[in-house]
Amino acid sequence: MAEQPHAEDAGHKPETLMEKIADKIHVGGGDHSSSSSDSDKEEHPRPSAPPAPAPAPAASEVTTASFAASASAAAADAKNKMFRLFGREQPIHKVLGGGKPADVFMWRNKHISAGVLGGATAIWILFELLGYHLLAFLGHALIFSLGVLFLWSNASSFINKSPPRIPEVIIPEDLVVNIALSTRHEINRAFANLRQIALGRDIKKFLIVIAGLWLLSILGSCCNFLTLFYIVFVVLHTVPVIYEKYEDQIDTYGEKGWIEVKKQYAVFDAKVLSKVPRGPLKDKKN
Repeated sequence: MAEQPHAEDAGHKPETLMEKIADKIHVGGGDHSSSSSDSDKEEHPRPSAPPAPAPAPAASEVTTASFAASASAAAADAKNKMFRLFGREQPIHKVLGGGKPADVFMWRNKHISAGVLGGATAIWILFELLGYHLLAFLGHALIFSLGVLFLWSNASSFINKSPPRIPEVIIPEDLVVNIALSTRHEINRAFANLRQIALGRDIKKFLIVIAGLWLLSILGSCCNFLTLFYIVFVVLHTVPVIYEKYEDQIDTYGEKGWIEVKKQYAVFDAKVLSKVPRGPLKDKKN
């Protein structure tokens, strides 16, 4: 009877020790897992929700935008395909050169354009209406300018004023070379066109040149070279501005007139030009 409690205590003691060890292992593992999970939560924050996508445009808005874009493109294409005088494809400002001379002709700066036109008018009145000659004008202008500058330079020491500052004028070589090359190119092109016309290869161009020369001879018989130059200068200062302002209306009437000219030319070609013998199409090889 005395051994039975001892046996129960011996059997109960190892179970209690194992239970304690298991409880310690379980508690330590739980703390580690909870700490690791906490650290994972701290190290890897929860990603924020992605932003909501922008609402897609309505189908009616997309259709309206595409229709407006196509309409503007069609209008621009139609405007580019409109009839233009002399078959030009560029604005009149670029046709005139696109630089400062074109700005003067198109009155981009009204003060400069008015000054240039007024100066040309004064020169024309001086030489044409008053009968002043060019050589006499140049001689008198140089005499007056040199006399004033000479007296000013010598009298500056007596009147306690600074002498006149006369700028040094040097014509750059590049400018002269470029002008000479451009003039040479235009003259050679004119000679080549005259040669092609003289060979009888293009009757249409021949008639245009003959009509232009005939009109020039009529103008030359009515006025001298200075007056003709002044008329051309005034036309360059007035016609391009008016044409730019009423471009569409003028081109509409020009198209109608050009169609009528082509009809008359076709009749004239069928009745007259087709019966005129033409020159060889190619030069004979030596």
